Amino acid sequence: MPSNGNGNDEPGPSVKDDELYEKLRDEGNSKEKSARIANAAAASSRSEVGSRGGSSPAYEDWTVEELRERASELEVEGRSSMTKDELIDALREH
Repeated sequence: MPSNGNGNDEPGPSVKDDELYEKLRDEGNSKEKSARIANAAAASSRSEVGSRGGSSPAYEDWTVEELRERASELEVEGRSSMTKDELIDALREH
């Protein structure tokens, strides 16, 4: 794992559940997503975090415009020239 600039490989003081963070990173999740999930789990419980989410239609059911708007909110680079499938992949990887 790359260093966070503080001289060691720990995720940093902002991550409240280091074990879950590392597991999520090992699964290929981004640093931001891993920290967000680990901190949410530390604030309540891991099982509660997994069941708390709302429901949303699958990205395949969204229009290209809706996908571009969401990509804009997440500041996905190159979104304006992406196809629907590319937008879906980019949003899922974020």
